[in-house]
Amino acid sequence: MKKIAFSSLLFVFLISSTVQALSWAITFVVWEGKVYEVKQEELIENNEIGNIIGEVTTKANDRTGSYYGNASNFYPIGTNYYQIKGTSTSNAIAIKEETQWVEAVYIHQAPFHIMNLLTHPFSVVVILVLVISGLIFRTKK
Repeated sequence: MKKIAFSSLLFVFLISSTVQALSWAITFVVWEGKVYEVKQEELIENNEIGNIIGEVTTKANDRTGSYYGNASNFYPIGTNYYQIKGTSTSNAIAIKEETQWVEAVYIHQAPFHIMNLLTHPFSVVVILVLVISGLIFRTKK
């Protein structure tokens, strides 16, 4: 009887589990800690595009909504960010979509995520200094 009850309970949990994913309200990219909303209707001419300033390095998590680094909820890793001539990168940047350029407008600072600290080049130096000083301190005892 116990086996049947346990099996039934296990079966209920297995069939009731569902997969959930977020439905994003906007398409966004994150560059240097700033979130930019991509405006599909705001096209930019080729002659207004400046230098490459960065790229998508991580994807936003569709289940939790969390993201870190230069992330996007739509564009694949490796998609480049471009400067728009005559526009400050604090206001807007450009993204290439197939054959056209679209504008991404600054909306707010990205939320804190611990991985931002771990992926920053300066944090690697700090961690190395701490490890080396710990080893030196330990060997002196």
